[in-house]
Amino acid sequence: MTVSTKNVARTTTVFNLPNQLTTLRLALSVVLFALVAFEQYVASFVVFLIAASTDWVDGYLARRFGMVTTLGRILDPFVDKIIVCGSFIFLATIPAMQPYLPAWMVVVIVGRELLVTALRSFLEQQGADFSAALSGKVKMVLQCVAIGVALFFLSFPVDTAPAEIEWLLVASIWAAVLITIYSGVAYLRTAVNLLGG
Repeated sequence: MTVSTKNVARTTTVFNLPNQLTTLRLALSVVLFALVAFEQYVASFVVFLIAASTDWVDGYLARRFGMVTTLGRILDPFVDKIIVCGSFIFLATIPAMQPYLPAWMVVVIVGRELLVTALRSFLEQQGADFSAALSGKVKMVLQCVAIGVALFFLSFPVDTAPAEIEWLLVASIWAAVLITIYSGVAYLRTAVNLLGG
């Protein structure tokens, strides 16, 4: 049985380089969570940096070379949420992080992601444009900074991290939580306007 040229072209388009990088990022998230669970914080910091950088690369390649696909539009934000929400959940279980990352902050972060995902799914089914806003992109950056700083902080033996790193940890986590709340409210307002409320 021969495979048609059209089917080959469709398969090649779907599994293009940006989507391959997104899939790699999903695999790296599994490695990241395993490393955090086994308290390998230096290695987890490196893996997180690689995963976060591929997020920027695959988005750039998809836009720059016109390789945006339906699969990519679904898979990319899904993987982002897995990495970010999963990282914050794992971090919140670590005793050394609990004074800096209480459970309510993780609930806010995960709740915002679920809310925006539900709103986007509903509104796009109605034909509305619910594209990512600038606040959402800034939110992603600050959340990644907070996770990276937290993993770097944990790489020091208990109670030996420099005071500057501890202050940076507190500032980055609060910045991430505040922008998460702000962007969630902004998306909610946009949704209300689109729904004619």
